[in-house]
Amino acid sequence: MDIKRVVITGMGALTPVGNSVDEYWENLVAGKSGAGPITKFDASLFKTQFACEVKNFDPLDIMDRKEARKLDHFSIYALATSDEAIIDSGLDLEKVNLNRAGVVWGSGIGGMKTFQEECFNFKDGDGSPRFNPFFVPKMIVDIAAGHISMKYGLRGPNYVTVSACASSNNAIIDSLMLIQLGKSDFIVTGGSEAGVNIAGIGGFNALKALSTRNDDPSSASRPFDANRDGFVLGEGSGCLILEELEHAKSRGAKIYAEVVGGGLTADAHHITAPHPEGLGAINAMKLALDDAGMKPEEIDYVNVHGTSTPLGDIAETKGIKEVFGAHAYNLNISSTKSMTGHLLGAAGAIEAIACVKAIENNIIPPTINFETKDENIDYNLNLTLNKAEKRTVNAALSNTFGFGGHNTSIVLKKYND
Repeated sequence: MDIKRVVITGMGALTPVGNSVDEYWENLVAGKSGAGPITKFDASLFKTQFACEVKNFDPLDIMDRKEARKLDHFSIYALATSDEAIIDSGLDLEKVNLNRAGVVWGSGIGGMKTFQEECFNFKDGDGSPRFNPFFVPKMIVDIAAGHISMKYGLRGPNYVTVSACASSNNAIIDSLMLIQLGKSDFIVTGGSEAGVNIAGIGGFNALKALSTRNDDPSSASRPFDANRDGFVLGEGSGCLILEELEHAKSRGAKIYAEVVGGGLTADAHHITAPHPEGLGAINAMKLALDDAGMKPEEIDYVNVHGTSTPLGDIAETKGIKEVFGAHAYNLNISSTKSMTGHLLGAAGAIEAIACVKAIENNIIPPTINFETKDENIDYNLNLTLNKAEKRTVNAALSNTFGFGGHNTSIVLKKYND
């Protein structure tokens, strides 16, 4: 079977540090933190009172009030970024075969706020089952892909991958394989998450997963720093148009980068803790490189999962050294979660966009907020601490890992005909 080549022809972003791809990238390079006090509910009694929220975004800018009431914010975010990405791609939807155009999306928790609100309303009522008829359609995780397909008439493969914080990398890898195998001409992929709510903050607090640095939110997400104390919850969405190369060339599309490989593994170790030696992460990175037909020495940049948790950052750096050997010290490594926070199921999508922009601009976004060395981390690795660095980036690898032991790695590279 002839394996098709897959390229990226459009992107969209709605993040805590920017509401478009350009604004997002500009603030990443500048090292701007998206963290601040929670505004979406009264968090004064919560252990964590800050998050990386989307700012200055009004759903009514992209839909009417009646429609917005039928959607959870994770679906609204998905529609916002898919719109930017499709416009960016230059696709003329009246001239392409929509039966061969799909949507493969990612989200870890979907409509959690909708579920929360309906349960609160029932508890506060008289026991009568007065539920919103849109309760289930708003809440279910697959609905984001459904809404995107309905808006644009995309009748190809349509589903959502759920693998916690690995979800949107999972979606990108599925999209890659579907196009490689000739099942689709292009796929709208990425992920969205809207977890900054009572249940999201409260649930992750109960797990002791979140930073509690309430006195200084902007410095709370500090991957690789000895004083890191958990991740900062983020929200938003990222979208990429993956397209079969010849299809893209035939319509004169701008090609940002090529998607060349993906790796999917499990730790089979613990529900929340990573394997202490990074075993699943190592296997995912090796599989992604093998899938891409590339040697470790061909990678210039690794966008790490890097959530700023005590165990995760150590395991991932160990894994990188195992996979890349001596070349690990030639890499640039950074965690953009130091700025965006952790977007859970949307993390892989916005970090893939960061990798594409790094390839396009030959700039590595930094890992901000570093102050104190951790004796368990090798600082001979170039972790791109506190300041962006210019270097030639021909290829990048991006990791996302999720609760349940899910590990995903993707490889992107400069497009050469």
